[in-house]
Amino acid sequence: MSKTMDFSSLKAVYINCTLKKSPLVSNTAGLMDVSKGIMEREKVSIDEIRLVDHEVANGVYPDMTEQGWERDEWPPLFERIINADILIIGTPIWLGEKSSIAQKLIERLYAMSGKMNDKGQYIYYGKVGGCIITGNEDGVKHCAMGILYALQHIGYAIPPQADSGWIGEVGPGPSYLDKEANAKNNDFTNRNTTFLTYNMLHLAKLLQDQGGFPNYGNSRKDWDSGSRWGFENPEYR
Repeated sequence: MSKTMDFSSLKAVYINCTLKKSPLVSNTAGLMDVSKGIMEREKVSIDEIRLVDHEVANGVYPDMTEQGWERDEWPPLFERIINADILIIGTPIWLGEKSSIAQKLIERLYAMSGKMNDKGQYIYYGKVGGCIITGNEDGVKHCAMGILYALQHIGYAIPPQADSGWIGEVGPGPSYLDKEANAKNNDFTNRNTTFLTYNMLHLAKLLQDQGGFPNYGNSRKDWDSGSRWGFENPEYR
């Protein structure tokens, strides 16, 4: 089968929600690199953010310096995120849950979700999301469930099989990048990471080619102005 897909017009941002500041080695980054390698071969523009390296305030407002915080690096980071067609959130598992940094990221993404695009839709409409999880305890699907729900709720489009992960044996043991884990040769993880990456690319390209989602029936601007596509409020029947 000849290759006909061209993804070179797409941009992706990878946000690593490890608890380790740079330059400490991140196992989550190790698995994210598998997906990034595919995107690089497909000539996709890639941006990377390790969130813990930045002073991002807690909260659910666009700029937390307006809420009493002295510093908040979120606004410029958001510009990098919204400039991308694809968002991939990477997180380790701790106590069966995504990291506290991943939760902070979701809360700050939510803080921006009331903004609108030029069609009057919520700001993340037309963007594609997915996640990558690592750990040496159970929880890949549980973490993915929470992350992907949050992303679709605020407007991201989620393609089929939009998560991948690797875990070692339950309990203390080797992590993804440890040689004894042999994780890089795990066929299940490599297959799912490949499918995840291409599913995001295909959906992002489809949306890009058609200019995002049509705004018929989903424009907040039109709803507020009274153009409600024939909707009848039962209270006024």
